[in-house]
Amino acid sequence: MFSDMSEKTPRSKIKVQIDENLKRIYDEVLHEDVPDRFTALLQQLREKTDKGGQS
Repeated sequence: MFSDMSEKTPRSKIKVQIDENLKRIYDEVLHEDVPDRFTALLQQLREKTDKGGQS
């Protein structure tokens, strides 16, 4: 009975640690700059979309 309780505690700590690490990584990625190549591609797409709507 007590062995079950002791097994849950380390797993809970591991889950909390994984959760914190995932949140930290997600936050870091969320605040990264968009690479210049992607910005250029988005600009090209906008220009084609704008031209397509005017024709």
